[in-house]
Parts: sequence; structure tokens; C-alpha cells
Amino acid sequence: MADHTVMASRLDKLPRIGILDSLRGLALLAMASYHFTWDLSFFGYIDPDTAISGPWRIYARCIASSFLFLVGFSLVLAHRKGVNRPAFGKRLAQIVLAALAVSVATYFVMGKGWIFFGILHAIALFSLLALPFLRLPLALTAIVAIVSLVLPFHVSSSFFDTPALWWVGLSQTLPVSDDYVPLFPWFAPVLTGIIVARLCLRYHLMEKLAGLRQGPSLLRMAGRHSLVFYLAHQPLLIGTVYLASLILPPPPPDRVADYNRSCQQSCVAGGSTAPFCTRFCSCTLDRLQQGNLLAPLQSGTIIASQDTRVLKLARECTIASQ
Repeated sequence: MADHTVMASRLDKLPRIGILDSLRGLALLAMASYHFTWDLSFFGYIDPDTAISGPWRIYARCIASSFLFLVGFSLVLAHRKGVNRPAFGKRLAQIVLAALAVSVATYFVMGKGWIFFGILHAIALFSLLALPFLRLPLALTAIVAIVSLVLPFHVSSSFFDTPALWWVGLSQTLPVSDDYVPLFPWFAPVLTGIIVARLCLRYHLMEKLAGLRQGPSLLRMAGRHSLVFYLAHQPLLIGTVYLASLILPPPPPDRVADYNRSCQQSCVAGGSTAPFCTRFCSCTLDRLQQGNLLAPLQSGTIIASQDTRVLKLARECTIASQ
């Protein structure tokens, strides 16, 4: 009983862990750098696939994982003596409203790529789902984290293809969105953060974390006001790039390179071999240029699946490319 009282006293006096604010601020800066790259590609200054492929795609996933890990870790700190319902409800409402604002704004600005379940939507839902794991056995939490991580790589069903269930992450056909953070596998970093934080409490490591160097004050400030930073940074960045485009416009798009890239991607995704796709795309490109159809096709003036001329040349090139 005495040991329990001492432990409770130590938890009550747990100081603010400044390094967590700095890490959160660092993740925000990393996110801003990624979004700036996306903005440059959106306006045509760099290759349009830069931000969604290769190292930049891995970079984006690392950033999202770090945010969600810190969400789980912070939940343990904030509610280590029991869920503080008023504080939790207030914070949850702020995140939900911010997520709705992002959805509405991107629906009108981005159209088909609008954000219907991005990082803020995920944080709101995952914060609710994570509450039981603040008290459940660590072994069970670890099992659920592992299942959450590996499940979407082994399970998918057309049942989840409906928009109402896209947030689950088990769809056979992935939805189009510029920020998509579904339950599976992204609940795993939150649970990992909870596990690490609870282990730190169990082995009295929080005091040591609090004693670490806190990092630059600007990082700590950004980390303490992460929601404000998140909502403000992208309008500022995209506005800056837009103003720059008025002064120094990006080079005109390379229609041939754009066509070859999109044709190759859709052809390979359809199950064809790379050599066949190379021949097919080269053939269709030549015929589209000969018929002055490339520009109308890329601008959306004509629809490939509805235009008889495009359908005819596609059939002919399919036969010629066999």
C-alpha cells in the first residue's frame, strides 16, 4: 500500500516532457517539407509523381507513423490516472472539426483526390479506439498492433469497396485521395506508442525523458500547437508556390512524357508485361499524335473509354504489340 502511494505521488508530479514537444515539432517540419514537395509537383515545377513514389513515399509513411506513435504515447501521459473526459472530449472535438474543415476544403479544391479520411480523421478515430488499450494487458495490445499492421497485406474484400467502409483499409480497390490513413495498418503505430509509454511508466523512465534536452524553443512551440500548425502550414505553402508561379511560371508540361508515364502505369497495373506495355504505349502515342488526339485526351475534352477513335487505335495497337 505504501509503495502504491509513493508511485501515485511520483506520477502526480511527473513534469512535462519537453522532448516530446520537440519530436512532434520535428515531425511537423518533416510533414511541411513533404507537402512543399507535393505543392511543387502540383504546380508543375517537378515531376508529378515525385511526392507519391520512391523515397518520398517512404518518407511520407515515416512521418505519418511518427505522428501516430506520438498520439499513442501522449494518450498514456494525459490519462495515466484515468481518462480525463472533459479534456479528452474537448481535444477530440477540435480534431473532428479540423478534419471536417480539411475534407470540405479539399473537396472543392482537389475534386477527385479530396481528403475524406486523412491523418486528422485517423487521429480522431484512433484516439477513441485506443482508450481501452490504456488499461488492457500489454501482451494483448502488442498482439492487436501486430494484427493491425499485417492484416491489410493478407486480407482484402470487395465488401469494403463501398465508400462507407473505405476508412477500414481492407478494400480490394483503393480509393483515390491525397491523404489516406485507414484503420489498417495505421492503428499499429498508435498502439506501439501506447506500449512504449506504458513501459516507460512501469520502469520509471518518464523522469529520465523529462530530464533530456528539450530541443529548440521553436520546435517545442510547434509541437505544443500542432493542430494550429497543421491547419495553417499547407495554405501558406501552396499560396507561396502559387505566387511564385505568377512571377516565374513552371515549364510547360511534356505531354509525351506524361502520356508514356500514365500509359505504362495503367498498362502494368492491368496485368500486362512491361515489354508489351512499352510497345503498346509507343504505338498508341504515335497514332494519337497522328490523329491530333493527344492534347484533347490529356485535357479531358475526349474520354478514352467513350471515344470510338481512341478505342479503335487501342484495339489495333493491342494486336500489333502482341
